[in-house]
Amino acid sequence: MSLADHLRELRKRVVIAAIGILLGAVAGWLLYDPLIHKLTAPLAAVRHARGDVLVNLNFGGVTQPFSIQLKVALFLGIIVASPIWLYQIWAFLVPGLTKKERRTAMAFICAAVPLFLGGCYLATWALPKAVEVLYSFTPAGQANLADASMYLAFVTRFILAFGCAFLLPVFLVMLNVAHVLPARVMLKGWRVAVMLIAVFAAMMTPTPDAWTMLALMMPMVALYYGAVGVAFLMDRKRAREQPNWVDVPDDEASEL
Repeated sequence: MSLADHLRELRKRVVIAAIGILLGAVAGWLLYDPLIHKLTAPLAAVRHARGDVLVNLNFGGVTQPFSIQLKVALFLGIIVASPIWLYQIWAFLVPGLTKKERRTAMAFICAAVPLFLGGCYLATWALPKAVEVLYSFTPAGQANLADASMYLAFVTRFILAFGCAFLLPVFLVMLNVAHVLPARVMLKGWRVAVMLIAVFAAMMTPTPDAWTMLALMMPMVALYYGAVGVAFLMDRKRAREQPNWVDVPDDEASEL
């Protein structure tokens, strides 16, 4: 495919993914009331625990309620349409793969959707603790009326970051299938990978206890090693199917 063909293919995939997200956003718009209640539940828990009615959201403008409803609807659209935009990522990479590799890649894309949703679900478990700890820094006797836009931006990014983090093994295996990232390189860099995962988990779980951080870090490390194991199986299978004369140096005669 030429560069122009690749750009046209990319545009096609982006448009399809955008349409899917917009359709999901329609559902988010209709389900706004129960969704905003769920997203603000951590605030309600802090308000109940502290007995402070001033722990709440502040809509600081005439147009802000509308813009927030639109953002929350798009947030749900991204989650609901995850099978669509994940498939579009796979479909954009397919032309560069063989028929057998396409079947293998499709299996991993099918795994991407439950991994993404599982990460989002784990974020909803960690979110109340994170909000509780962050609000604990409010001085005694002071009110904390969080700006609605900033609070919901924090919450939605928190959830989406968890979901995207759980996609790590899928993209690692996809790079291996595309002959870009061998399994030995992934295993050799495990120290760097674990350190980066720990830093990411610490940033995404701003709490003083280690348990919330480990709740995100340990599954990500396990998924990383799972991706390494699958990559080793893929490399071994390719090595068995590869003819012996492929690795012969140019200055030596091969069996062929």
